[in-house]
Amino acid sequence: MNLATFLRAAALLCVAAPLASHAAGPSVSAGEKLYQTYCAACHGPKLEGAEGPSLVDQVWIHGAPTKSNLVNIIGKGVPNKGMPAWSQTLSAAQIGQLADYIAAAPKAAAASAAAPAAKPAADNLAGLKLPKGFRIAVYADHVDNARSMTVSDSGIVYVGSRKAGKVYALVDENKDGVADKVVTVAEGLQHPIGVTLLNGALYVAEISRIIRFDGIDKTYAAKPAYKVVKDDLPKETWHGEKFIKAGPDGKIYVPVGAPCNTCDKEGEMYSKLWRMNPDGSGWEEYARGIRNTVGFAWHPQTKELWFTDNGPDEMGDNMPSCELNVAPKAGLHFGFPYCHGGVLPDPKFGKAGSCEQYVPPVAQLGPHVAPLGLTFYTGTQFPQQYRNQVFIAEHGSWNRENKIGYQVSLVTLYGNKAVSKTTFIEGFLQPDDKVTGRPVDLAVLADGSMLISDDHAGKVYRVSYQK
Repeated sequence: MNLATFLRAAALLCVAAPLASHAAGPSVSAGEKLYQTYCAACHGPKLEGAEGPSLVDQVWIHGAPTKSNLVNIIGKGVPNKGMPAWSQTLSAAQIGQLADYIAAAPKAAAASAAAPAAKPAADNLAGLKLPKGFRIAVYADHVDNARSMTVSDSGIVYVGSRKAGKVYALVDENKDGVADKVVTVAEGLQHPIGVTLLNGALYVAEISRIIRFDGIDKTYAAKPAYKVVKDDLPKETWHGEKFIKAGPDGKIYVPVGAPCNTCDKEGEMYSKLWRMNPDGSGWEEYARGIRNTVGFAWHPQTKELWFTDNGPDEMGDNMPSCELNVAPKAGLHFGFPYCHGGVLPDPKFGKAGSCEQYVPPVAQLGPHVAPLGLTFYTGTQFPQQYRNQVFIAEHGSWNRENKIGYQVSLVTLYGNKAVSKTTFIEGFLQPDDKVTGRPVDLAVLADGSMLISDDHAGKVYRVSYQK
């Protein structure tokens, strides 16, 4: 099966996206609402694709898009393709409503393709709320699928992407706090979400390899060539995207997520955090029992590694909690797949009392909030109480009945203990459940302001403080 065939085949495996031009009616309206609640994160709110492929194709290869076939696929799922069995979550009537909605999608997509392009949505910053004295503004627009970020000594911000397959350079030439240009450094890459800088080189993590652009600040605008540093990483795409970062020890840290919702891969490369030398040699395990970390950083004083971890789905709306962890040394086990959130034994792999033998999280961040990037605030622009504290980008839930996350949170520490978790920025999720943004990563600029990437809006924001 070729790639195009596979993508079309996979299109039916993750429940489709809505179109505004569907005919009105109770079944369609209910189907659209169900889609937005359970399925939009996989294929995007407008059929444009996200983790899964786009669903605007007129030809369906994985069976005909009849209601009976769709009901069967939605209900039973296809686990080896990452499609859960929705019959465990949705009623037969709800699955039928979704099937009606999906069956109409190709025809509706064809009709909408001939319609005039919609006007751009209004700026999404108006609904955001920050503490007194803080303001937020767009640092760079048109940064499609903006994911992780890294900032060079000269102030150039490098940004990875997801389905866009690009790496960008954001350049603020006049230092006014707004990027003057967005330059595509590389394109055609496989989900290059991870970027980090070391010794003047930009390291980029794809699904199965890590590449390096040497002398990047001098070559970013000239479509620079890259060198392959490591190309033997797993090829699975479920949790296969890799946030990477250079540590204070001069090594590159690389996570390999679990290729599943919950599975036992203790004897394999998965569910672990690894590190390597800058040239790709010296590959070694640093920590294990990690389902999927998409953000980590080192405490500016203790140099200890802190990381977020996303808890499993399909265990209910309110469990388990996602985690904030600290790994002060190599060789620790953080529980996955046997224990979740430090307190909940896994129904299949856990045993009574099994949580006691693993390192508990420093903080439980909430069920399905999807914590991704984190940073310690190391600047001096923000008030004193924010310094050396942890900011976390909560990407937001995708399959919870009532959405949660969609914010930037602040975890206040005392030593290695979390004493509070508060909301720093809220409003990316509006009261009507409309999503206007999904925070992904954070970075501190030299002037003490903080950047936030948003892969939903394709923007990078800048947060500043003034008394």
